[in-house]
Amino acid sequence: MRTRTTPTTTPVSQKPSATSATTPPAGDFRRGLWSMAFTELWERYSFYGLQGILSFYLLYEIGEGGLALDPALASGIVGGYGGAVYLSQILGAWLGDRLVSPQKMVLYGAVVITAGHVVLAFAPGLSGLGAGLVLIVLGTGALKTNITSIVGFVLDQHTDERYRDAGFSYFYMAINIGAVVGPLTTGLAQNELGFHFGFGLAAIGMAGALIQYVVSMNRLPERAKIVNNPLSTGRRPLVAALVLACVAVVGGAGATGLLQAGNLSTVVTITALVAAAAYFLTMTTSSSVTRDERRRILGYLPLFLASGVYFGFLFQKFTAISILITERIDLHIGGWKFPVAWITTVSPLAAVLITPLVARVWKRLGERQPGPVTKVAIGLTQIGCAYLFLLIVSEATGDAVIPLFLILLFMMAAGSSEVFIGPIGLSLATRIGPEKFRSQMVGLNFLTLALGSSLAGLLGQLFTVIDNASYFTVTAVCGIGIGLVLFAVRKPVGRLLESGLGS
Repeated sequence: MRTRTTPTTTPVSQKPSATSATTPPAGDFRRGLWSMAFTELWERYSFYGLQGILSFYLLYEIGEGGLALDPALASGIVGGYGGAVYLSQILGAWLGDRLVSPQKMVLYGAVVITAGHVVLAFAPGLSGLGAGLVLIVLGTGALKTNITSIVGFVLDQHTDERYRDAGFSYFYMAINIGAVVGPLTTGLAQNELGFHFGFGLAAIGMAGALIQYVVSMNRLPERAKIVNNPLSTGRRPLVAALVLACVAVVGGAGATGLLQAGNLSTVVTITALVAAAAYFLTMTTSSSVTRDERRRILGYLPLFLASGVYFGFLFQKFTAISILITERIDLHIGGWKFPVAWITTVSPLAAVLITPLVARVWKRLGERQPGPVTKVAIGLTQIGCAYLFLLIVSEATGDAVIPLFLILLFMMAAGSSEVFIGPIGLSLATRIGPEKFRSQMVGLNFLTLALGSSLAGLLGQLFTVIDNASYFTVTAVCGIGIGLVLFAVRKPVGRLLESGLGS
């Protein structure tokens, strides 16, 4: 039996060049990078602080403060919510390119996210949960791609491209620090005081992100304060009509029962794939995209698909692995109960600890370091091996309780692989994207997370209907197999990614 637990526009020709011959003073360059990193840290603190306890809020019995939902339904909600968070960033990226400057998009998004966490902290039940999650989805869509684009603008000021992967590695480290500290604190609050106290801490963290950003936003590069590719006034009514039509479709689907919690992950997965296909098609057929830019986009396609599968495996810590924890992990250490959210925290903690080492290796190797395709292949192979370890553990223990330290080892192995995927995708998106689609290329990169989150929801639902051995075997084989295929095609794909960029 399961235990439930109004910006001034500037002509493109007048914008600062990414390869400007003038490098800003080191202090200004570092200040801009670290300012955005700390803003992102606090935003990720709130996001993962919520994510760390959300699954268990849905799974736990009502007497334990939860909602006592069926595990398959809980996985569908968590996967669909996570996918919608990243899917909304496509809209945020478009708005940051066409209507509102990235600087202001980040500000507006932070305000809306803060409101969402406050709702979760004070509004009980499914209605409060739904309202809070919708606000977080909308706010994160406005913030995430635009703050990443701003980091790219900061790094564009540095003439040495070797610093790019390293700079994004440190930015990604800030993301993972927030992802570690968030669940540690909200998990402890949930364990000792209840779920809504944990949600309240996430709200405080988001308020910290908002304050950090307001203090630093006026010192951002000028490119962050302008609309890159302004939408003509005549086309704005059409866009408004399309937005209203989309809202009507979603509302109608919900009212008629076509869209419900149980199929949310499926809907989001299909939507993410359709959106990705539309983006690839739009960018590769646009007259404003050069031949070399088109080749780079095509080279990114296999990495996009591989990264989507990777994040589907990684984000199972919020779906299938969360169900496994509630079923087969004994959290009691003597008379104290280990906070359940701390288990999933080990994953980003491992990524944080390994990031400085890996970033130093990349800087030391310089031009001899592995290419992005090889790095992604390493990450996929590693997470596949982590699931192979979990298969062995699951089979060795049979139906017995799995020792806590073994699931923590799995989390370390799976989480540390992220350093080979996450920062590389961010770096590539801001480097290879067409000039006219820079923010939208970042949004396309975040679609890998949308696809991964919703895929994790589907995998979590699959986990509830097949045996553990079959499930972990399929996951391990897919991870290792895709990694090896990527490694085999690293040279031709790498040449496409470097088209027109020089050596």
